[in-house]
Amino acid sequence: FLLQSGCRRLLYFVKHRSFWTHIRRNVTTWSPVGAAFNAKPARRVVVMFPVTNLSCPAGFQAATKAALKNTELLVQNACSCPPGVETVQCFDQLSDGLCKVADLADFIKVAHPDPAFREAAEKTCIDIGTVVEKLNTNVELCKSLKSLLDNPDIVSQLDPDTRRVAELFMFDFEISGIHLDDKLRKEAVALHVNLLDLNNEFLVGSHMPNRIARSSIPEHLHIHFANEGSFIQVGGLHADSPDDLVREIAYRIYLYPNADLMGCLEELLKCRYKLAKLVGYDSYGHRALKGTMAKTPGYCMSLLQLTAKDFKMMRDMKKKLNPCNSVSDFIRHNYTPYNIEPSLYSPYLSLGACMEGLNNLFSQLYGVSLMSEHPSAGEVWSEDVRKLAVVHEKEGLLGYIYCDFFHRSNKPHQDCHFTIRGGRWCRETDQYQLPVVVLMLSLPHPTKSTPTLLTPGMMENLFHEMGHAMHSMLGRTRYQHVTGTRCATDFAEVPSILMEYFATDYRVISQFARHYETGKPLPESMVARLCESKKVCGAADTQLQIFYAALDQIYHSKPQNRSTTEILKEMQQKFYGLPHIPNTAWQLRFSHLIGYGAKYYSYLMSRAVASMVWRQCFVQDPLNRDMGERYRREMLAHGGAKEPMLMVEGMLQRRPTIEDFVDALVSELHPNFETFIMDSES
Repeated sequence: FLLQSGCRRLLYFVKHRSFWTHIRRNVTTWSPVGAAFNAKPARRVVVMFPVTNLSCPAGFQAATKAALKNTELLVQNACSCPPGVETVQCFDQLSDGLCKVADLADFIKVAHPDPAFREAAEKTCIDIGTVVEKLNTNVELCKSLKSLLDNPDIVSQLDPDTRRVAELFMFDFEISGIHLDDKLRKEAVALHVNLLDLNNEFLVGSHMPNRIARSSIPEHLHIHFANEGSFIQVGGLHADSPDDLVREIAYRIYLYPNADLMGCLEELLKCRYKLAKLVGYDSYGHRALKGTMAKTPGYCMSLLQLTAKDFKMMRDMKKKLNPCNSVSDFIRHNYTPYNIEPSLYSPYLSLGACMEGLNNLFSQLYGVSLMSEHPSAGEVWSEDVRKLAVVHEKEGLLGYIYCDFFHRSNKPHQDCHFTIRGGRWCRETDQYQLPVVVLMLSLPHPTKSTPTLLTPGMMENLFHEMGHAMHSMLGRTRYQHVTGTRCATDFAEVPSILMEYFATDYRVISQFARHYETGKPLPESMVARLCESKKVCGAADTQLQIFYAALDQIYHSKPQNRSTTEILKEMQQKFYGLPHIPNTAWQLRFSHLIGYGAKYYSYLMSRAVASMVWRQCFVQDPLNRDMGERYRREMLAHGGAKEPMLMVEGMLQRRPTIEDFVDALVSELHPNFETFIMDSES
């Protein structure tokens, strides 16, 4: 696309990257990106993105009103223009106008420190969501698209991206019940609106802390939890704590059942099933999986059962060879994400060092640099948010990443990627609309003397979320509806999970892990131990995700006529092998049931694909530019504009089978599992 004049200054730094490489030899000097993330922020007046009318909470009402007015005009255009490319362009403009407001509100409602902003944003989400559901059952709008797709002559003249987007919009109509009569369509809309409320209620409740009387917990442990007068507040599982008792207390209190939230979840699942049946599907799972790589719940459960079976076989053989080193033992006795002491590694993994590592990795793989920019007054919602411009050495400015990395009160303890504005070609301006995303983490703040130091788990999460961000940045789709991570859910996690392999490869870590005070690199023996520990943890994570995914599938199958806790007990025993702890309800903290309802298996499918891509394309040389370019060309560039399995096939140069997916997942249990099988049988 045309290079904007505003990025010429940024390109200067890209062309003179060797200068910064030379400076980094000085052990006390960081690159601009590293320095930006290792320094305390300067205080300034903050609001949020520089969007018209959003300098105060009331601005959301004005933005919503403007978006809905524009929607009316675009609906008229879409219904009146002759069938062709212009029809699809009108639909995409319609999607873009609503998403710009809804996506921003979706982020602000969970991230803004001002409750008035959060409340206004939440109302906007509901208002826009209600309009979207009505549009998805708008008969005249559907007819305009159907007249295009039903005409073979017109369809044959469409380019592949336009045809794909037209089919995806039609799919949205179909799963919303466009084929129903007026009465049933209204019922479908009412169910959708009810689900918006239930989704929001469950999502908020799933992140709310539980509390217990201070006198119920040993006094010396109070420092590990938040104080609330005569109560102790438990807002998470404290899985990283080395203290067994702290982890046990957190587990029992945080997961203690909440009757209201339990009722919300059960009503939500009933409502989803009713909607799916109304629009013609056997279950909500069947409705959710249409259009994914798995396609059906049957394929999904086969993948989970085959993988669980092979995992059990591998565990049994590994335990026979080395009884003290089984994954099961690891899960029982080592709850921390890495079987290492985090404090030994953290001084080498300052946030600035890790951001330099990401910058170097993207530079070598894609020719892309991360450039720190100072936000304008009123541009960000919290003073510690950092802004990055993403610049390609030839293509120029690709987009912006806002890094909301630090913990603050009322901010969810969850790592997330938010699309604020999707990329697309704007026929109105004849320019490319640059994508804008937010990465949200919950890291400790730097101090006057020490930058933010990451544990290995935090570092891996940072790489994971940056994988999502680069998916958004490196795509150059014609249509916003399929930009970046707006693709099949079981493909959307591939780029982020692939980044986890880079995060735990000794050749990558060795490039950036250095002590924040001395500049000395992380010793090779520690690098090796870090990478090996991740391999053990990866297997444990995969087994846990099999259980989560199986539970999700059962919840979204036909009604079970039993409580969600009873289903949890059965699935945990069957797929995880550990007993359920009485008086706990882990499912009430399973917030992925909202965004990933019936699609949590996507993490496993994506992990299988990422594993195959890593082993076939990057394991020999993780910094190979040719492979980086191929990865961008075959997978990242298309967003959702291409069938996900075709993108996988293009990258691997073969179409994987279900057995290939299972083998890729089981290989996580042992780095060379084929040799391991042969050794075990001999």
